Amino acid sequence: MNKYLLVPLLYLVYSNVCYSQLESASIEGATQGTTYHITYLDTKHRNLQPEIEKILVDFDFSVSTYNPFSIITRVNRNDNDVKVDHYFKTCFKKAKEVWKNTNGAFDPTVLPLTNAWGFGPGKKEKIEKEKIDSILQFVGFNLIELKGARIIKKDPRVALDFNAFAQGYSVDVVAAFLNKKNIKSYIVEIGGEVYAKGTNFGKPWEIGLEQPKDNKESINPILAKVILKNSAVSTSGNNRRYFIEDGVKYAHHLDPKTGYPAKNTLLTASLFAKDCITTDAYATGVLVMGLEKAKVFLSVHPEIKAFLIYSDASGNYMFYKSPGLESIVTELK
Repeated sequence: MNKYLLVPLLYLVYSNVCYSQLESASIEGATQGTTYHITYLDTKHRNLQPEIEKILVDFDFSVSTYNPFSIITRVNRNDNDVKVDHYFKTCFKKAKEVWKNTNGAFDPTVLPLTNAWGFGPGKKEKIEKEKIDSILQFVGFNLIELKGARIIKKDPRVALDFNAFAQGYSVDVVAAFLNKKNIKSYIVEIGGEVYAKGTNFGKPWEIGLEQPKDNKESINPILAKVILKNSAVSTSGNNRRYFIEDGVKYAHHLDPKTGYPAKNTLLTASLFAKDCITTDAYATGVLVMGLEKAKVFLSVHPEIKAFLIYSDASGNYMFYKSPGLESIVTELK
């Protein structure tokens, strides 16, 4: 999703007598074309990085479109011998759920559009209405289905892209590993997607939400502070991956129904739920649907909370906050 939009603020607070058996371990590295940062409190003082990195490599070989040997790459090139694994199945089933619930605002078959617009691994193509219309003929999650360990396509040109929420799912995968290791308190961040469990030596885990200023390279000033406990948060925004052509900004969130970048007043959508695959996928859908449709969606899905930043007619930041987030999200003055 959007690296840097979620910025860990507090990682280390030294223990008092109640936490004398715990030791804080912080690890970091590269994965999925981005970075990860993990902090966990462990009574056994273990270095879990080698096992975590093995998990992330296996994950990449399942659902990364940037890996030429991954399962999803083989599915996209119609490899008849490919069978999908647990990671792929989980992504596919979640994508189907989110596609239905967002009325198609989230659709993982947008990969051909993503590539045409230059937001994928290839070069940007010349965008013309006729080209977009031709691609739209094989964009639609109704054109593909999962049967057992096989993917069935109604059109061989259909291609999947789980990148909109794969990083969030990988956070859940790492969290599940830490749970199996009986780690009671940790925070996992991969590419800006975050899940936190327990506390940081008795104090809450905190992260910062950036100002949604256009910035492809570095961290923007922090706009809000977020407290996380046994919860996930993902932010989708239009200020990281974009290009400007003839004075017009084109962001990477594509509307699957029009084939063009979504145009609305939403700048960022930060979503909160019990797992990161949910927050990551729905954050993308919410950003595509826009403010008013997002409010309607959130009203019928109370299990998902949102902190939305949008612009008014004068370009000022405006905020929408779901009921229940007042004690969790605090805008900084």
